[in-house]
Amino acid sequence: MAKTLHQNTTPIVLMTIFSLLSLCNADDYYSTDLNPNKTLGFKQEKLTHIHFYFHDVVSGRNPTAVKVAQAPTTNASAVSFGYVAVIDDPLTVGPEPTSKKIGSAQGIYVSASQTGIGLLMVQNYVFTDGKFNGSTLSILGHNAILNKVRELPIVGGSGVFRFARGYAEARTYVFNTTSLDAIVEYNVYVLHYY
Repeated sequence: MAKTLHQNTTPIVLMTIFSLLSLCNADDYYSTDLNPNKTLGFKQEKLTHIHFYFHDVVSGRNPTAVKVAQAPTTNASAVSFGYVAVIDDPLTVGPEPTSKKIGSAQGIYVSASQTGIGLLMVQNYVFTDGKFNGSTLSILGHNAILNKVRELPIVGGSGVFRFARGYAEARTYVFNTTSLDAIVEYNVYVLHYY
């Protein structure tokens, strides 16, 4: 009987060993280490500074930020906790709404703090003019909008901003307490390849 048990378990043990060995070498089948300079044609990394104004319009007939959701308790919250807005805010060269448009900030912001006014910003700066036309920068971070200066991380990008990283520094230029419209000055510092 012991001989029969041993003969029956040998194929199972061998299959288990081969399965484990194949898992150990799984990386060889779907990934390869690459040299970004040779494979993607990158020359070197550089730091670029981009300056623009972000126009967040929540009032009027053509708002660029629209509430799409809220929690049942949002209206009772002193800080609008649970408020969610979708944005397509113009990015301009100067602070005037009529200034030359260079792109849009597209994404969402969420009132994500129960104790203060703090927004979770998830957005892409989509450039539509100049040398960055067709490129994007992706932002994901906390925006304590009552602070004089806020810093938001750049987590990626596309086009000339592939593999981008850096930060965006925001300063409120104008905030209308009646309409709740805002113009925010941004200084963006981004490391990227060219």
